[in-house]
Amino acid sequence: MSVNVHHWSSADGQLTEAAMRKKIEAQGFRVTKYVYPPGTYFPDHTHTVDKIDGVLSGKFRMAMYGQEAVLGPGDWLEVPRGAVHSAEVVGREAVVSLDATKK
Repeated sequence: MSVNVHHWSSADGQLTEAAMRKKIEAQGFRVTKYVYPPGTYFPDHTHTVDKIDGVLSGKFRMAMYGQEAVLGPGDWLEVPRGAVHSAEVVGREAVVSLDATKK
């Protein structure tokens, strides 16, 4: 398995919360917006549902399958149910995240 980061494309238009939400919801996910302050850290954990972690602003380091990726504005990562992963806000800027789940 590998960490596959998706990136917002200019073909998708301007990156906005509404546009990213629409793109993720079109894949059958339910989306919730969260704001994580600097210093936020989520240690290794799993979920019982498939997830997408998308970033609207800030930088979010995700670790999964022994690999790390730093997500920035317009990036998103699929986290399959049961996958052990962790996440951490990088830097001094809060992360505005679209957290999406699919049962």
